[in-house]
Amino acid sequence: MDPYILMRNITKVYPNGIAAIKGVDFSVEKGEIHGLIGENGAGKTTLMKILFGMERPTAGTISVAGQTVKMTSPHTAIKMKLGMVQQHFMLVPTFTVAENLVLGMEPKQGITFLLQRAIELTEDLSRQYGLPVPPRAITSDLSVGLQQRVEILKILLRKAECLIFDEPTSVLTPLETKELFCAMQRLATEGKVIIFITHKLREVKEIADRITILRNGKRVAVCKAADVSEQDITRMMVGEAKIPAPVKRTTVSGPSVLSVRGLTCQRKDGHIAVCNLSFDVAAGEILAIAGIMGNGQTELVEALTGLYPCLTGTITVNGEDVSTASPRRIRLCGLSHIPADRMGRGIAAPGSITDNLIIDRYFKAEFSRHSIFGLRKKQIRQHGEILRQRFNIKAPTAMMPVQLLSGGNMQRVVIAREFTAAANLMIADQPTQGIDIASTLDVRQRLLDDRNAGKAILLISADLSEILQLADRIVVLYNGEITAHFSTPAEITTEELGYYMLGAAQQAGPEIEQAA
Repeated sequence: MDPYILMRNITKVYPNGIAAIKGVDFSVEKGEIHGLIGENGAGKTTLMKILFGMERPTAGTISVAGQTVKMTSPHTAIKMKLGMVQQHFMLVPTFTVAENLVLGMEPKQGITFLLQRAIELTEDLSRQYGLPVPPRAITSDLSVGLQQRVEILKILLRKAECLIFDEPTSVLTPLETKELFCAMQRLATEGKVIIFITHKLREVKEIADRITILRNGKRVAVCKAADVSEQDITRMMVGEAKIPAPVKRTTVSGPSVLSVRGLTCQRKDGHIAVCNLSFDVAAGEILAIAGIMGNGQTELVEALTGLYPCLTGTITVNGEDVSTASPRRIRLCGLSHIPADRMGRGIAAPGSITDNLIIDRYFKAEFSRHSIFGLRKKQIRQHGEILRQRFNIKAPTAMMPVQLLSGGNMQRVVIAREFTAAANLMIADQPTQGIDIASTLDVRQRLLDDRNAGKAILLISADLSEILQLADRIVVLYNGEITAHFSTPAEITTEELGYYMLGAAQQAGPEIEQAA
C-alpha cells in the first residue's frame, strides 16, 4: 500500500539561482508521527510549504492518499485534507476563539452569523480531541499554547487527515509541550498523519516514529527514531565536524548596569502584568528569569526596552533613569535586545539583510554623512557582508530580502545585529528559539563570552536547561511577581524550578530581596 503522503524528486530553485531543495523524496504513513529535522536553511520548511501549496516545486511529484496532485495553493491542500500549524499563527487577534475557528466557514442563518452555533462547534471539537479552549475569549489574550490549540482545532474542523507542525514547541512551556505531544499521539492513534518539524532532538526522539534528516537541501537519512541516538542525528545533520559545547567560566561580577525598582506595569485589559518588581543585573553576570509564558515576562522586557509604559517604578541603565525614555534613547544608553517575537519586533521582513543589520546604527558617523549626500552605501554593504559571513547567515548575498530566509536565519540576522551593538547590557528574550543545534551552541557561547568580557545579561528563556546552563543567578516570575531567587543555580533542578514556576511554592521575603 502506498504511503498517505508521497513526495518524489522534489526540487525547488528560486529565480535568484538558490536551490533550496535538491531531489528530495519524502513519505509518511497513516497513523505515523514523522519527524523532519535539519539545520537552519536545510530545506525543512520549504519542503512542507511545497506540500501545503505555499510554494511551487521546480520539479517533482506529490501524491496524497494515492492520488497524484498539483498543490497550486493552500486551498488545494485543504481540499486534499492537509493542514499546517505554522511558527507564526494565522489567527485574527481581535476575534474570539470561536470566531477564529469558523472563519471562512461561518454558521449562518441567511446573512446572520450564528455566534452561539460557533461556540457550540468549538466546545464539541475541544471535547472530541481533548484540546480545551475558551470559545468566548479574545485570541490575543490567550497564552501561546492556547493559541496553538486554536490553530490545531481550526485544521481539524476542516477535516484534515494530515497535520504539519512547523517548530510547534519553540515557544511552549514544558507543560504545554507535554500536552501538545499527548494531543499528537491521540491524533496519530486515530489514524491521522502527523509531520513534526523541529530542531529539538530530545523531542523528536520522544514523539516521532520515523525521522527524515535534511542537510543543505538534500535528504541524507530516513530512520526509525528508536534506532538512532541524539549524537547519531546530530552527526547526520551537520556532518562529521565536532560541535563544541559552551564552557561556562567563573567571573567576578561588577557594578550594577541595570537597576529596576518597584516596577509595575498594567496590561491593556487593566490587569496588573508586573507587580512591584525590584532587581539588579551586574556587569559580568547573567541573570535569568524563569517562568511560564504569560506571567509578565513580555511586559517586563517591553518596559525595559521602552516599548511598554510603566505604571510606577524606575528603570536605570548605566546610571541613567530611562523609565520614560524612547527605545532609541535606551539603546544609546548601552542596551541591546534580542526580542522573542522576531517577526514583530526583530526584523523588517521586506528589507535586506544589510538594511536589518544597520537599522539601529544607520545614523552613526561610520554609516551616515549627516548631509545631503546621505548614507555611506559602500561601508553599509561591507558591514552587511562581513556580518553575514561572521554569523553564518545562509544567503548568497547580504542584499537578499530577509523575508526569503528561513526562520532560523532570520534569527541569525537579529543575533548578528544585537551582538555587534555598542552595548554593555543585553536583554536576550528566547535567544535560541527556533534555531538549530550548532546555532544554539554558538549563541549560548556568545552570551557567556560577553558575560566574561564584563557585560550584563538579562536572559529570559522557556528552555530550563538553557537557564541552568548559563545563569549565574535565577529569579522566578509568577503572576508578575518574583517568587524565588537562586544565587547558586548549579544546586537547582528543572523539577524544582518548575515547582516555583507553577506557583506551588514561594520563598520567604529575605531570600527574594537578595535579587536586588
